[in-house]
Amino acid sequence: MSGNGRKQPPLVAERRYKAAAEAPPPAKVPARKKAPARTRRKRGFLGTILAFFGGLVVLIFRAIWGITWRISLFAGLVLGLAVAYYAVKLPPVEELVDGRARGSVTLLDAYGQTFAWRGEQFGGMISAEQVSPYLHDAVVATEDRRFYWHPGIDPQGIASAIRINMSEGRGPLSGNGGSTITQQTAKLLCLGRPFVASEWESEADYEADCRRTTIWRKVQEAIYAMAMEVRYSKEEVLTLYLNRAYLGAGTRGFEAAAQRYFGISAANVSPAQAAMLAGLLKAPTTYAPTNNLSRSRDRANIVIGLMEEQGYLTAAEAQNARTNPAQLSEAAAAEAGGFFADWVMDAGPEFFTRDTTEDVVIRTTLDPRVQTAAEDALTSVFETQVREGSTAQAAIIVMSADGAVRAMVGGRNIRDVGAFNRATQALRQTGSAFKPFVYATALDMGHSPLEMVDDSPLTISIVGSGPWSPQNYDREYKGSITLTQALAESRNIPAVRVSEAVGTDNVRNVAIMFGIDDANLATGPALALGASESTLLDMTGAYAGILNGGSAVTPYGLVDLSIQGQDLPVMTTDGGIGERVIMEPAARQLVWMMSRVVEEGTGQRARIDGWEIAGKTGTTQGARDAWFIGFAGGYVTGVWMGYDDNSPLTGVTGGGLPTTIWHETMVRVLDGMTPAPLPMDPPTGSAGQFVNPNGMDAEGVGEAQDLPPPGTGDRSQDAIMDALSSILNGQ
Repeated sequence: MSGNGRKQPPLVAERRYKAAAEAPPPAKVPARKKAPARTRRKRGFLGTILAFFGGLVVLIFRAIWGITWRISLFAGLVLGLAVAYYAVKLPPVEELVDGRARGSVTLLDAYGQTFAWRGEQFGGMISAEQVSPYLHDAVVATEDRRFYWHPGIDPQGIASAIRINMSEGRGPLSGNGGSTITQQTAKLLCLGRPFVASEWESEADYEADCRRTTIWRKVQEAIYAMAMEVRYSKEEVLTLYLNRAYLGAGTRGFEAAAQRYFGISAANVSPAQAAMLAGLLKAPTTYAPTNNLSRSRDRANIVIGLMEEQGYLTAAEAQNARTNPAQLSEAAAAEAGGFFADWVMDAGPEFFTRDTTEDVVIRTTLDPRVQTAAEDALTSVFETQVREGSTAQAAIIVMSADGAVRAMVGGRNIRDVGAFNRATQALRQTGSAFKPFVYATALDMGHSPLEMVDDSPLTISIVGSGPWSPQNYDREYKGSITLTQALAESRNIPAVRVSEAVGTDNVRNVAIMFGIDDANLATGPALALGASESTLLDMTGAYAGILNGGSAVTPYGLVDLSIQGQDLPVMTTDGGIGERVIMEPAARQLVWMMSRVVEEGTGQRARIDGWEIAGKTGTTQGARDAWFIGFAGGYVTGVWMGYDDNSPLTGVTGGGLPTTIWHETMVRVLDGMTPAPLPMDPPTGSAGQFVNPNGMDAEGVGEAQDLPPPGTGDRSQDAIMDALSSILNGQ
């Protein structure tokens, strides 16, 4: 309390802010002007349409997107399941490397060297790790440079291929396919469908279907390729490709191709060889070096460029490969014995040759040196002595006296495979080449080469045909001549007289026993003049029987046949020397008579200095066929010449070009050999003569009486002559 008694006002804190009542009045905010009402624009007709379609597009897009992602998800699931399904079903790589339905046949010559291949060759499995690094890289560089980056299909490669195809006016799937190595392998595996013989007309039809290109097949191929990438490593896929690819000349896989073309393993090929092999993948037959070596090398140079561009070869290595291109092996370059190989294949059992499912090895009688001699001789004569443009053909066979065929040329195109073989398949009239069988019969019955026979006009009455008057080639008559002269000069009338005298049936039997097919032998007196047909093989084989002393031979080329990898053969030859046909003295005298053909008669062009040569020419009526078959140095060689359509030859006889071809062949065959004598005996004693006890003149020939057949009975000269004296025609 205060002392003055006044009531003091209560103490209060000073207000920080003034009372609201004391606050200054708010500033006057100017009134906001009311915005004028927004006027709605009226859309025009075009705007309405655009708005409508814009909304429709959005709506459709949303619908498509909604459907697409669902379909894509579903398709992805289906694709994944399909890939997984195929991947699970794929077997180990080892079970797929050899996909051949047929086996192969490898033919070895007489010295054990390979000279020909038939069927589908498979050299054995070789992996991507085992092949030459150059070959590994060449295949990748050429066929699929992004091989190690894609999952089995290469969208970039496919797009590029389609662009190229379309720009070149082809369909999108025609031409370049853009296929990866994996896709190509899938196609080689035929998408897992094995060949079943009962389901296809042929293996070729099956393979053609596997190569068929359609959109659906490409889809299947892509799925299968991705499955392979899931199941196998990249190197395993490449291994399948390296073993399954076809590379020309019947080879399946790079191991077989390397052996076929270069005679070495695919593990050892050089850059140049690798490039040539990889180049075959584009077109195996076209680029096969055995078909056209120059074209194959051009393709190899492209592959070398790709390898250099992608860093697989240095510039120096690439240049070296171009400078030193791949060379074919000696066997591949020679391509010898194609006709011979075909003959052996046809002669063997079908299940071991043409339709074999095994890999077969056949040892043969072929002598490559003799084969080359025959091929070179034929080529040389046609190039130098036959008019340009001539379509005349020729064939050659060289065999040993036991029937082993050492060389065979079946036509002018010596590289033909599977072609018509004129040495074994052409039935041609033999002409005077048949006459040795007539004289073989007479000699075996006891006649002497020095006996006389009448060469004067002759007419024979043939039942059902009337009179027949044979003519000599030169239209001349020599009167009384020896059998030797008659054969040397290939005179027709003496041959007919001798044949009729000894009996045409006996002559026929001798020819059949020597290997001439009886179905093609003529009947009647024309038999003596070679009106019969035969093949060069059979005729040469028959002459071999004369050379070996009178025993028949069966010509053969197959020595033995075995399954690859097995030591013991499953079959051996059934050819060689057979039964005796005429006695050895008769055969030796006949060889001597045939030597006079070369020394004095129609075969003089066959003479070779220092060598004893014997043989016989043959020319058919109208000069449609010309022959020479002869002996030298233990060989019997037969040559035929003519036209396939049986047209007459112009200015050609057996003593002309066929004998020249024979000479050129044997000069080459005998080169470097020591001259060897022929197995022949000149006749001894004085010449006898044919007598005419029946009083027949030269206008007729009587029936031959029954005589001991050749090769049997009494061989006494006097006994035979007594029996013959009643039927032989006089001078």
